[in-house]
Amino acid sequence: MINLYEFKDKVVLITGAGRGIGKALAIGFAKAGAKVACLARSQDEIAQVVEEIHSFNGVAIAIKCDVTDLNSVTQAMRETLAYFGGLDIVFVNAGVNSVRRFIGDDDPSLWRQTIEVNLIGAYYTIRASIPYLKERGGGRIIAIGSGRGRRGDVKGSSYACSKAGLWMLIRTVAEELKPFDITVNELIPGPVLTDMNAKFNENIDVIFTDGSEWIKQPDDVLPLAFFIASQPLNGPTAQSYSLARREL
Repeated sequence: MINLYEFKDKVVLITGAGRGIGKALAIGFAKAGAKVACLARSQDEIAQVVEEIHSFNGVAIAIKCDVTDLNSVTQAMRETLAYFGGLDIVFVNAGVNSVRRFIGDDDPSLWRQTIEVNLIGAYYTIRASIPYLKERGGGRIIAIGSGRGRRGDVKGSSYACSKAGLWMLIRTVAEELKPFDITVNELIPGPVLTDMNAKFNENIDVIFTDGSEWIKQPDDVLPLAFFIASQPLNGPTAQSYSLARREL
C-alpha cells in the first residue's frame, strides 16, 4: 500500500501537466501532499489543473513553459524555486507524436518537431533542474518513456527515435548524477488512452482486442510513479520500469 503522506511538502515539477498522464501526475501527487509546479505550453490547460488541485486544498502553481526553449525552461525552474523554495522530484513528461507516416511520405518539419519536444525538451528539462536538485542535497528525475523506443515502429520513426534517445539520455545522466544522490529513471506506461493517441485515431481498445495488453487510463500510471518517486536517494537509478504486458 502506498503511503500517501510520504510526499508531504515535497516539491514536484511536471512538464506537460495540462492533460493526459501529466495531469494525472499533478493531481495525484498534490493529493499525496506534494507541492506541484505544473508546466505546459497551454496556460489555460494548466490553470484548470491547478484550479482542480486547489479545489481539494492542494498546493500547486501553473507556469507556462515551452520545453523546446532552454530560456523558457530555465525561467520555469526559477519560478518554481522562488515560489516553493526548492525542488525534489522532476517528471519529464511533455511529449508529442507529431507524425505517423512512412519515411518519404512524412513531413520533415513534423519529424524534427517530435525530436525537439521529446528529446531536446527532455534534455533541457533535466539540464535546468540539476542545479536545484543538487542544492536540495539530492532528488529524483523520472522520464516518461515508451516501448517504441526499443523496437522499430512502422510509420513512427520520429517518435521511436526520440524515445530511444531519451532512454540513453536517462542512463547517461544517471551515471553522472550518482555522486549527488540524484536518481534518474524511466517509466514506460504502455498503452494509455490519451489525446495523443486519439489524434491519429489509434484506437488501442481495438488494437489489443485479444487482451494481450492492459489498456490504461492516465490515473493507472500513478502507483508506479509513486513507487519510483518514493525510492531512497541512494536507491535504483538508470532503471526502466514498465507497465506494459509485452516484451519491450
